[in-house]
Amino acid sequence: MRRPPLSVLDLAVVSAGGTTAGALAATTTLAQRADALGYFRFWVAEHHNMALVASTTPPVLMAHLAARTTSIRIGSGGIMLPNHAPLVVAEHVAALEALHPGRIDLGVGRAPGTTQETALALRRSPRLLGVEDFPRDLLDLMGLLGDVRGEGGLWEHVSATPAATSSPQILLLGSSGFSAELAGRLGLPFVFAHHFDQGGTLEALDLYRAAFKPSAVLEEPHVLVTANVIVADTDDVADREAGPGRLMSRHIRSGRFAPLLSPDVAAAHPEMAVARLAPTTRVVGAPDSALAQLDDLIDATAADELMVTTVAFSLDARVRSLELLAEAWPLDLSRPGT
Repeated sequence: MRRPPLSVLDLAVVSAGGTTAGALAATTTLAQRADALGYFRFWVAEHHNMALVASTTPPVLMAHLAARTTSIRIGSGGIMLPNHAPLVVAEHVAALEALHPGRIDLGVGRAPGTTQETALALRRSPRLLGVEDFPRDLLDLMGLLGDVRGEGGLWEHVSATPAATSSPQILLLGSSGFSAELAGRLGLPFVFAHHFDQGGTLEALDLYRAAFKPSAVLEEPHVLVTANVIVADTDDVADREAGPGRLMSRHIRSGRFAPLLSPDVAAAHPEMAVARLAPTTRVVGAPDSALAQLDDLIDATAADELMVTTVAFSLDARVRSLELLAEAWPLDLSRPGT
């Protein structure tokens, strides 16, 4: 079975009774362990005004993680471009690339990563709450980082400084056909948020591949698929550790973003039975079981890369999941060219 490079996405989830500082420290430990185990990329997300998530400013956290790891690529999963001026993002990422050449990924998304009210606070004008400018802003961002497409862009008037001697890899994130087609037309790698558990994965990937046009940065379509994954020593332990994440998903769908409950509290929660009945693409189990599920996902999507996100109450459970998966996966393939 073909097994592609394997990476990690982390949200710096805050556990009940914990702090955001503790969540960020746990993310740092997880990144260091992923680096030592041979994972290819480690990405952090952008979410705002949520008691559940401590990852709000990817460039700051990326700088911290890159300085505390050695080989793993560090990136954003993603920076929500409509929340920021393209020049600001370009300068943040250019600085990161100058400091850590060849190790920086820029995953870009168009969702707000928060509520409309908070998005308004970020963007400071109701006129900027739409996503109509996203394609233009993306082209400006790409041009400022050296991937020039056409004429009349922002890069013709200003420069992103410091000017790195190498370029970050730019990848377009999405959970819809819009982003899939845009990534294809621009010849960019496409990252589908399969871990959102909202369906549409295969349809979006078909759209991406059908729309794909070779570019200066990519000759053929390149697909990265994310997945919710918890691996434990036994199926029962994995199921127990997955309980808080199942409940979290149910709460998020109804606009609730409280810190993650412990496995025992989640198991006794009155909504847990309903949460378990919800259809899910979540991968949960002992190594053999989890590996079979991931192989099925790779086979169905023909993914060129796989990125796992592990939502568990304790850092120990998250680290153990990465360790067990690394033992079962040929991670010598996770860093192409090594």
